[in-house]
Amino acid sequence: MKTRTLISLFLPFLLAARALAAPTNDVLLPVADDPTVSYRIMFSSAGSGSDPPGKEGLAALTARMIAEGATKQHRYEEILDLLFPMAGGYDASCSVETVTISGRIHKDNAVAFQPLLLQAIVEPAFRSEDLERIRSDMVSYLENTLRYSGDEELAKAVLYETMFADTWYGHIPAGRVKSLKSISLDDVRDFYSQQYNIQNCVIGLGGGYVAETLTSLKKGLKKLSPGPLIANVASEPEPIKGLHVTIVEKDAPATAISIGARLDVLRGQPDWYPLALANSWFGEHRNSASHLYQVIREVRGLNYGDYSYIEHFANAGELEFPAPGDRRSQQIFEMWIRPMPDAWAHFALRAALRELKRLVDDGLSAEQVLEKRAALSKYVFHFAPTTMDRLGYALDDTFYRIEGSHLNLYRNAMQGMIRDQVNAAVRKHLQYKDLQVVIVTKDAQALRKALISDAPSPITYPTPRPAEVLKEDQQIMNYPLHIRPENVRIISGKTLFE
Repeated sequence: MKTRTLISLFLPFLLAARALAAPTNDVLLPVADDPTVSYRIMFSSAGSGSDPPGKEGLAALTARMIAEGATKQHRYEEILDLLFPMAGGYDASCSVETVTISGRIHKDNAVAFQPLLLQAIVEPAFRSEDLERIRSDMVSYLENTLRYSGDEELAKAVLYETMFADTWYGHIPAGRVKSLKSISLDDVRDFYSQQYNIQNCVIGLGGGYVAETLTSLKKGLKKLSPGPLIANVASEPEPIKGLHVTIVEKDAPATAISIGARLDVLRGQPDWYPLALANSWFGEHRNSASHLYQVIREVRGLNYGDYSYIEHFANAGELEFPAPGDRRSQQIFEMWIRPMPDAWAHFALRAALRELKRLVDDGLSAEQVLEKRAALSKYVFHFAPTTMDRLGYALDDTFYRIEGSHLNLYRNAMQGMIRDQVNAAVRKHLQYKDLQVVIVTKDAQALRKALISDAPSPITYPTPRPAEVLKEDQQIMNYPLHIRPENVRIISGKTLFE
C-alpha cells in the first residue's frame, strides 16, 4: 500500500495541518495546534470474517483481550491505575474485516502513554482471568441485551445474518454463545499470532505529535510477527428472489422492522455519491426532514423515526453520525423502521415499501436534488469534527482504496450533482422486488397470516388526521406485497445467536 500523508480532509483544517514524509503503511494527520495525540492502529483481515468455524466471536474476543486485558508488564487493574492520572485510554473495535486499536492522550502525556499502548498491542499477556471476564460480558450481551433488551438491534443483527448466511459475513462480530464458551486461551493466542502481524498493520497517527512519537511507535510495532499478509476471499451470498420475511417471535412491547436489499456499490466509486444524496433525501439517519421520516413518523405518528442507509451503521441507536472504522467490502441498502404498536406494523411495512418503490420509479425532482446537494455540502463537515474522527476516515480511505479523501470526494461531488445522475444511480443500484424483511414481534402467527393473505391493513389513529392523509392511507393499506407462504419463516428469539 502506498504511503498516505494527509494534510487534511477538508478546507477548514488546511491551515492547521502540515504534511510529514511517512514510510509505507502510515496514515498521518499532524495538526500543530491540537493539544492531543490520536492513535488508530488498524489490522486488516483481523475482523470477525476471519473467525474459524465453531469459534464465532474469537476476533472480537481477541481484540478486547488486547484493549481490556493485562500485558506482560502490568495486570489490567494496574494499567487502569496508570492511565487514570493521564486522562487517557485505548480501546478496540472489531468489524467484519478489520480491527482497530484506538487511543487518545494529551500531547504532554504521550511519552508515558505510548509505551502502555504498545505493550497492549505487541505484548498482551492473555491471562485466564481476563478471558473469563470479557467472555462473560460478551455472552451476557448475546443472551440478555441483544435477545431481550434491544429489539431494534436484534432485528438488524438477524437481517445481516440472514442476508449473508453461509458466508464469512454470516455472523455478527459478537459471535455465538456456544462458540464463545468453547474458546480457549490457545485459540486466542493462535488467532493473535496469525492475524496481528506487521504486514496486516496500518499505522494511523494524528494531532499534535512530534517526530519522535512516530519513530518510537514504528519501532515498537516492529515486535509484531513479520507476516504474511492475509487477505479474506470474498464469498457471494445467495441471491434473494421476491419478498422474504423472517419473524422473530418474542414477548416484545412493540414491533421493530428492518428491511434489506443487496447493494453493489461502495464509497469512493462514482455512483456512491449520487446514491448517497438520494438516500439522504429519502431516509438520512436522525434527520426529521427526510422523506421516510415525514411519511411514517411526522404525518402519521406511528413511531419514533424511520431511516435508510447505504452503508452499515453500527450503534445507530446511540449515535447521530456514523463512526469511522466499520469497513466492509459488502454492503446492503437498509431501512430501519423503529418500534411501533403491533397493530400498526403491517401498515407501516406497506408504507415503507411503497415509498421505496416511489423512490426507484419516480426518483427525485430537480428542485429536491438542488436543495439536498446544498445541504450535504455543509452537512458532511459534521461527519468528522475531531482529529480522531478524521484519522478514522483516512484509514477507511486506505481500506476502500480511495485516492485522496472520501469526505472531500463527497463534498466536491455535491457541487455539480444533477437530477439525471441521482436518478440513474437509484435505478441502477436500488430495487424493491427482492428484499429481506426482519420483524420482531409478539404474535408471529397472526402477523404471518396477515402478510401472506395480503388483506388490507387499515389503521386507526388516536387523534384526527387530515383528509388527504386518510385518502393516502387507503392506498397504503391496500398496497400489494405479494409475499409467498414459503418465504415467511418464524424463529424464536429465545435461542438466537446460540
